[in-house]
Amino acid sequence: MLTAGTAALVTALGLVSPPVAAAESGSSPDVFSENTVRQIEALQSIKKSQNAGESKVDSRLLVEQKLRDRRMSASAVPALGSGANVSAAGTVLVDIRGQVSEELLKGLRESGAGIRAVSQRYGSVRAEVPLNAVPVIAGRADVKKVETANEAFTARQLAEPAIAGKRESKEEKAARIAVELKKAVDAKGQPGIAAGPVNSEGDRAHNADTARQQFGVTGVGTKICALSDGIDSLATSQARGELPAGVDVIPGQEGDGDEGTAMLEIIHDLAPNASLGFASAFNSDASFADNIRKLRFDAGCDVIVDDVLYFKESPFQDWIIAQAVNDVTADGALYFSSAGNEGNVTDGTSGHWEGDFVDSGKGVGKFAGTAHNFAGAAGNQIFEPLSDASGRVPVTLFWSDPLGRSNNDYDLYLLNAAGNVVDFSQDVQSGTQDAYERVDTTGVAGLRLAIVKFSGEGRYLSLSALRGRFSDSADGLKAYTSPGVTVGHSAARDAFSVAAAPAAKAFPRALEPGDPANPAGPFPGAFGVTTKVERFTSDGPRRVFFQADGTPITPGNVSATGGEVRAKPDITAADGVSTSVTGFTTFYGTSAAAPHAAAIAGLVLSGNPGLPPADVREALINTAVDILAPGRDNSSGAGVILADKVLAYTGASPQPLASAGQPTVTPADGGSALDPGDTAKVTVPVTNRGDGTATSTSVVLSSSTPGVTVAPRSKSYGTISPGQTGVNDFTITVPATQELGVPVVLNARVTFAGSFSPTTSTFSLPVGTPSPVTQDFAYAGAAVAIPDSDPTGVTVPITVSGVGRASKLTFSVDGATCNADQTSTTVGINHSYVGDLVGTLTSPSGAKATVFQRSGSSGNNLCQVVFADNAATAFSSVSSANAPFTGTYKPVQALGGLAAGTADGTWTFTAADVVGGDTGSIRSVSLHVNGFVQPAVAERPAGVGKSVGRGPVKPV
Repeated sequence: MLTAGTAALVTALGLVSPPVAAAESGSSPDVFSENTVRQIEALQSIKKSQNAGESKVDSRLLVEQKLRDRRMSASAVPALGSGANVSAAGTVLVDIRGQVSEELLKGLRESGAGIRAVSQRYGSVRAEVPLNAVPVIAGRADVKKVETANEAFTARQLAEPAIAGKRESKEEKAARIAVELKKAVDAKGQPGIAAGPVNSEGDRAHNADTARQQFGVTGVGTKICALSDGIDSLATSQARGELPAGVDVIPGQEGDGDEGTAMLEIIHDLAPNASLGFASAFNSDASFADNIRKLRFDAGCDVIVDDVLYFKESPFQDWIIAQAVNDVTADGALYFSSAGNEGNVTDGTSGHWEGDFVDSGKGVGKFAGTAHNFAGAAGNQIFEPLSDASGRVPVTLFWSDPLGRSNNDYDLYLLNAAGNVVDFSQDVQSGTQDAYERVDTTGVAGLRLAIVKFSGEGRYLSLSALRGRFSDSADGLKAYTSPGVTVGHSAARDAFSVAAAPAAKAFPRALEPGDPANPAGPFPGAFGVTTKVERFTSDGPRRVFFQADGTPITPGNVSATGGEVRAKPDITAADGVSTSVTGFTTFYGTSAAAPHAAAIAGLVLSGNPGLPPADVREALINTAVDILAPGRDNSSGAGVILADKVLAYTGASPQPLASAGQPTVTPADGGSALDPGDTAKVTVPVTNRGDGTATSTSVVLSSSTPGVTVAPRSKSYGTISPGQTGVNDFTITVPATQELGVPVVLNARVTFAGSFSPTTSTFSLPVGTPSPVTQDFAYAGAAVAIPDSDPTGVTVPITVSGVGRASKLTFSVDGATCNADQTSTTVGINHSYVGDLVGTLTSPSGAKATVFQRSGSSGNNLCQVVFADNAATAFSSVSSANAPFTGTYKPVQALGGLAAGTADGTWTFTAADVVGGDTGSIRSVSLHVNGFVQPAVAERPAGVGKSVGRGPVKPV
């Protein structure tokens, strides 16, 4: 028997799950069963009764807590899974949005939280918190929202479906990578053992190989940087010769996984002389946005590419990640992103519908609101059916309200064939929240979705089963789909959204049972008019209603006729290509396509330095080979790009790139050091690392240090061929009043005939005779635990006094007795997985240097390790076999850069464990400082000679 409330809800929703019992066998498909209505009513009762603090908590977290506290009976929702993902320890991973401060972080730690990522700029903290602490955290005035952690995935398409629960452990992965690295190192220089370089078939399919030969450009002078999951096998790829040394990784942002390594290999295949960089996109959504900005504004990347989608990225407004993309493109960077593997309407692979809310016209009774009618004018259907193969996929619901300002409240319910609520999302939207709900499908058949407008006005809706499919059901429900599943930062105005087309072999499996065969690519030929996109590639266009700041694009119209329509994806590039990376030997998905496009853009910039981004876009779009339907289409954009056509359109020529290297200083008095009052010969090398010959090369050498003279001011270096170095001598005079330890700063400006001219370099020449006496300063406190998986780490002080300016710095991790016992109290740093650690030394002036960074794999403990700039071996070369780690190593960043000011004051050393699962402590660390010999002690010849070097260029 139906209650008044349930009867009203039945009337409102107007649908029923397929009959599963005799009592329901005669029910209409347009009516909910009493069981279904009772469960939705129970969930909505919680929403109606929650207090102000609870309204700031993700609805799935709130219901999970009430179930565990027995404030709600599990029998009321018997099939409901835990959307909260509560760990065995009773913790949940959450994103805390609000005002980020040390006070907030302190409060979170006191509540038992482990900090995973912090973004001041975007007001977000990712933390692992006890479920029972969530209400206290939400009750803070500086907390706006506590959300289940916003998840993400890359746009890699697995050739074999992932097996639930099958994941390589951290230890297993470390052991595998160690074996692969050793094999790669051992194979160097041994004919018949090394297999030789693995090259992407996309290099040939895009005509990039012939374009490099025809135009003589290789990526020189450009820096191309990737964001993905991680670069676990970077060292292995470098040892194999698949990647160059010197990949610029943002400290602590190496990530976890190897999709980034595979992307970098693709870029290097097509643009072999471009500089490379990387940062992880997987610490949190806000960390991803921060890293986009760091790659441009800190690392100087010209081209940036990613393959990641965070599920909360709005289709209707540029959220924080897209805003970061806007920031770097406004600064002149080119940004490429995977269009996604969420399917398209043309191939019948889409799980996306969007359109105006259609009121079913029936009230919900005791609860406000009505259900959405997907059929619209064609009938009355309030369910969207999912295909039986759409198991374990996220389903997102957005509506056209500005981010952080939604006062129209929509909810999303997922039901199974028995009419039970399987998952739900019913957050409060009361004027300060995001217009967003999300559920996750299970691995069962017969699932369907319902949207309920709980309160407010009708809005334009976007419903996406990401990597799932909407499909007609066996009980007569019709699937409604529409184009436009490409969302988020890939759809930013100035980003390039990249679709995928196979370069070689067809994707080897059906996306769902009964699907037609997947297309194959042209390799060893090139892409052409018959090229087909992958059946999984995401389609556009993307309708957007708000500017990034929430300003309406069409004020008063947020319906299907409002906003702006962005033509996405933009272009198509290759996937299904080879790399040397384990797990990516054949790399499918728009994850593989985007780096091909980014590399071709790098070739364009290399042959046309300073070409405006608008001109690069024009060239890529106008030369793309039109495929599929004539003209621009929703699946391939303008078409598939070819490197030779793009370079012919822009014009391109091999460019020289000459720059000055570190000068050699020879004091005229024969001394070993440059002292106050000295005259010295300064030999300045200039190397041409470009593709073209540097002609009319000259150097202007100047100094910003008061009283320092340079003679002559300029010298000609003539012609320098690619790969060659020329040298010339200059003379500098240091004033007798120059303070010991204050360096002479030289500025070398190299001019030559070429678009990269001029280049500038700055060098610091130390002044004074280094003291042979090393003074040692140690951390004197008790052992301090390093928090697990916390990027803020733990910091210890080292106080330095009586030195003045430093001539030399070394840092050591000490210890009395070295061993590999992870609980040892006699080592400098005991830790059960040194490869999780990032060590940073900070001077009293605030200058920082990364000492070690995610090296050592699963090895335990650092003990009696000295980090010195002149060491022969980099610590990045160690493996777990070297544990416990001892000896002298070169740090990641030179410590000499910290010696610019006085050494006296408080230094700090920070150790951060950036990966979960292991623990340790800082026990004993030291700083070793050499000052300068004072003038009364130093022996100086009475006479000072003068030496002026003159051309011609002396080849090295």
